[in-house]
Amino acid sequence: MFEDFATSMIDVGETELFVRHGGSGTALLLLHGHPRTHATWHRLAPLLAPHHTVVCPDLRGYGRSGKPPTTSDHAPYSGVREIWNGIRR
Repeated sequence: MFEDFATSMIDVGETELFVRHGGSGTALLLLHGHPRTHATWHRLAPLLAPHHTVVCPDLRGYGRSGKPPTTSDHAPYSGVREIWNGIRR
């Protein structure tokens, strides 16, 4: 599963995200839904990798990513922009 993909921990400020990435070309960010993890993309990501740099993070609170304290509005668990900025570093 995810053969030839690397893994990283990305600092996004208040926590770290587990990210699996591989391939080459235009970046493609694949986000899983609730209650899944990056493994949702295990069949599709390798098919996209010959043409794209595929990035599959575990969102905050899921899988191997950090689980920051929550608030009543769940704000710490949003933040796609922070994910993208963290990956681009």
